[in-house]
Amino acid sequence: MKKFLLLLTLLTLPACSPPVDAPPPPTALSTDTPLPASTSAEALTPLPALTTTPQPLTFCDDPRPRELIQSLQTAVQTKDGALLVSLISPVDGMDVIYIRGGNVINYDVTHAKFVFETTYQAEWGLSPGSGEPVIGSFQEIILPSLQTVFTPNAILSCNDLKTGGVTYIPEWISPNISYYSVHFPGTEQYGNMDWQTWGVGMTLVDEKYYLVALAHYEWEP
Repeated sequence: MKKFLLLLTLLTLPACSPPVDAPPPPTALSTDTPLPASTSAEALTPLPALTTTPQPLTFCDDPRPRELIQSLQTAVQTKDGALLVSLISPVDGMDVIYIRGGNVINYDVTHAKFVFETTYQAEWGLSPGSGEPVIGSFQEIILPSLQTVFTPNAILSCNDLKTGGVTYIPEWISPNISYYSVHFPGTEQYGNMDWQTWGVGMTLVDEKYYLVALAHYEWEP
């Protein structure tokens, strides 16, 4: 009888064991359980904004040099010595070159105020035509040329020497001085050979541009 009960127990045990392909119990984690999705707040969080440092304007992009030229035009056409002085570098004064390769005459803020009045005879250099010395006051030699060139119709070029027909290579006086060329193209009456250009050199002092040089160019035989 005992042997019969033991055999019956052995025969019923396999029926109580779960099959090998049965699903895991509810508390078990599946190996392919997906990761939790990002919340909407996390997905919409913006990236921090990038900050940029504004770059200073280049000479040619800066409106101040053109404003200085406009003021110079007013000073020349109205012969306003006080206005002219306010435009000239208080440190270096203003160099004036009328003849290419000629003499450089400097006007400081003390004397520039009187250039439209004084009769002081300066020697500007040798005439490229006759070879004779060109001697005369600022108002006799320089002013008429400035008044011809500095008009509302003048052609402005930044750091570029705009000229008419030449028999020489036009060159600005210094690579270290930024400038504008102010160009009068001449007249048809003279086949545009009466063109003139003034180069206006400037320097920046305490965030303000000042005149440091005026250089004259024209047709030479």
